[in-house]
Amino acid sequence: MLPVETRVLSIGIHPRSVDYSALPDGVDEAALSDRIARGNAALWEAGFDVVLCQVDTSQDAAEKLIRDALDGASFGLAMIGGGIRMVPEHTELFERIVNVLLEASPGIRLCFNTAPDNTVDALRRWITPRP
Repeated sequence: MLPVETRVLSIGIHPRSVDYSALPDGVDEAALSDRIARGNAALWEAGFDVVLCQVDTSQDAAEKLIRDALDGASFGLAMIGGGIRMVPEHTELFERIVNVLLEASPGIRLCFNTAPDNTVDALRRWITPRP
């Protein structure tokens, strides 16, 4: 377990960058944005110190955004969302993100969710939130 005060960098695909044709009917940008917002609210309500980092699918742009988020900040844990890890077309993006995290923040731990709704569970595997 990491210390309670551990800051978390939560990295996910920005809803504007998602290919909705591959998702079930009824999942569109508005629905996904709402689901992400509810998941993020649950993180803060649970007491986690989370900084959000929504990237698009450009590897260079994602790397820059992550490096900017890490610059001068201390994160003990990075959560990489399922939209990055579980979509075969994003394999190289996932690889790039992992390597950027390891290079820019040595010693950072990684955790993974499968949906915005279970991010709290993913973080609880590593951190007990503040009361």
